[in-house]
Amino acid sequence: MMSQAVINNHRRYLERTALYKTFGYDIEKERSFIIEKAQPVIGNILEAGTGKGYFTLALARAGYHFFSFDISAEEQRYALLNLMYYNLQQQVTFGIADVESMPCNDGFFDVIFAVNMIHHLSSVRRACAELVRILSPHGKIVLSDFNADGLAILDKIHALEGRKHEVNSGTMIDAKNVLTERGLHMEEHHRPTQDVLIARHMAE
Repeated sequence: MMSQAVINNHRRYLERTALYKTFGYDIEKERSFIIEKAQPVIGNILEAGTGKGYFTLALARAGYHFFSFDISAEEQRYALLNLMYYNLQQQVTFGIADVESMPCNDGFFDVIFAVNMIHHLSSVRRACAELVRILSPHGKIVLSDFNADGLAILDKIHALEGRKHEVNSGTMIDAKNVLTERGLHMEEHHRPTQDVLIARHMAE
């Protein structure tokens, strides 16, 4: 029998996605777009920055088994409840970690996703250096974040709720520059509210 916590969390998830949609941001479509552009997604997969698990759920529903790290155990609790509603929790191995210091061997991951994380970072350089360290020689890093229009929508939603959306200094341009400096090849895709950057080693 499904717990009340799982049911309540799923209701909040539906309310949240519906609210975003009224402002022109379709969470499920944006997540599907990222997964589509990242293909093929094979090997050891990492989601860096679980958050409340919106992308975690999208990856799990697409059939993938993967690791998901976040600095916040509380945020990951929401992500786990989201998965439990669909009985997908066995597909994800959660861990608590700072993106600047991952508990992983060099070159362990073949695909690394970081969705809507960059704008929370104080040091994109250190974070990207760590992602490159744990990336396999033939792997790829898939970064996605809100563009200016997407961030404006977030500001409106948070203001509606009496909150302020916290944004740090990190930008996708910073990430692109750092990864290019490290010799990775860039592929870019753009949506009305979201940008996607796929970085691969030049050998690819």
